[in-house]
Amino acid sequence: MNVWRRVAPWLGSARTWIVLGILAPLGMVVTSGLMLADLRRDAWTSAEQTSWNLLQVLERDIARNIEMYDLSIHAAVDNLKVPGLTEADPRLRQLVLFDRAATARDMGVMLILDERGDAVGDIAAVPPRPGNYADREYFQVHRASTGLGLHVGRPIVSRLNGERMLPFSRRIDRPDGSFGGVVLGTVKLSYFAHLFSEIDLGPGGAINLYLTDGTRLMRYPYVEADLGANIGQTAIFKRFLREGRGNFVSTSVRDGVERNYTFTRIGTLPLILNVALSTRDVEAEWAAKATIIGGIVLALCGLTIALSLLFGRELRRREALRAEMAALSRTDTLTGLPNRRCFEDALRRNLDAARRDGHPLSLLIVDADHFKRFNDRYGHPVGDAILQGLARCLAVSVHRPQDLVSRIGGEEFTLLLPETDEAGALRVADTVHAEVAKLTVPSAGIGAGAVTVSIGLAAVRPGADRSAPLPDPYRLADGALYEAKNGGRNQTRSVAPPPPPPRGALQLVRVS
Repeated sequence: MNVWRRVAPWLGSARTWIVLGILAPLGMVVTSGLMLADLRRDAWTSAEQTSWNLLQVLERDIARNIEMYDLSIHAAVDNLKVPGLTEADPRLRQLVLFDRAATARDMGVMLILDERGDAVGDIAAVPPRPGNYADREYFQVHRASTGLGLHVGRPIVSRLNGERMLPFSRRIDRPDGSFGGVVLGTVKLSYFAHLFSEIDLGPGGAINLYLTDGTRLMRYPYVEADLGANIGQTAIFKRFLREGRGNFVSTSVRDGVERNYTFTRIGTLPLILNVALSTRDVEAEWAAKATIIGGIVLALCGLTIALSLLFGRELRRREALRAEMAALSRTDTLTGLPNRRCFEDALRRNLDAARRDGHPLSLLIVDADHFKRFNDRYGHPVGDAILQGLARCLAVSVHRPQDLVSRIGGEEFTLLLPETDEAGALRVADTVHAEVAKLTVPSAGIGAGAVTVSIGLAAVRPGADRSAPLPDPYRLADGALYEAKNGGRNQTRSVAPPPPPPRGALQLVRVS
């Protein structure tokens, strides 16, 4: 029962329901947000795992095929050392030189070039198709350097068939170590295009193969203008080189699309492969779910908030009605000032405070002089106007928030002045007389100075014994008011309480 008494006011508060109406949807939004964040992490985890799997498959396929090409090239270099090969029949010589190349897939052109760059061996023709390749980059590199091993050059267009090729080459050394030529093997770039096209990465996905100098060898989706482009100075490619293998999100310098890049270097070759998934594609399925879930949650939150606000508004209306009724019960309807009930409560509180803190407390009782004459001569509407004018005069005579002006009945008003001694109260009384002297009621022809008031003043202060009750300032001020009336009206009379009498002694009132 006691618990219910404590909880009932809390549940009956509009603020409580408004707060609950906000907290409940907020909780739903936070919970849904956490769930959607978890779904988003799952989508990214799945995408990254898929990228790594695809990257490994592509890397192994490319590395295996390049290894096969290199085996064929290396075999040709070794077979050139077979004794008597130069005197052998041309067809037999071709079989000896290119015996391991028959199984190499997507092999483009395979040539043996002498020290001048002339073709002296051709996997596809006997005798070899004529041509000189001394101007090619791979030939010049091998002629200038020894011990390069397998060299992967920049893409070229074959002079024999017009196709784009990626050249692989090894140097031929004579017995004395001097330059003896180059064995060239090429791979059709269409091999990479076919390999990459078998993988669906979504509308914004891409697969790229680069040389370590930044030259793009192949891109999927295939665009002719992309081949041979160099991105070596971009931040993305520098990160490829610096880390060698990894995963990060960045914006493409090619098309401005934000992608998740998963990349690796292919073995020891100067090749870098990356699988790039568009972040929009990665989050597309998640975004669809998030839109549906978010829409449902927002609709429910909106409904909850709306119902809470409606309920809170109804409670606020009831609270406002109760507050209005409470205010009316403590307010004088004619003047708008606090009424007698409010005054008595305030007087009781201020007496307790004055006794506790040792501060003085003053009270003025203000009564309109000859008010009955105004009512009899001009009627009650004019009398009401005079009372309203007096209320305004009294209200402007005090300025502190703690001062209280009240109408306690008929033409009688009070001014309760906490922490104010007799001298301060007298100054307020003088202000009241001055303000009332300005009062006019134009509708009745009553001019300034026609209305006067008599004021009774009482000031009390606690003695050394704080536990002793204070004299009743209302009784003292009321006595002083009668003295002001009897003394001719339009004046202030004050009364000071006698010093606290001995316990049990009769208290006397001195009127001045």
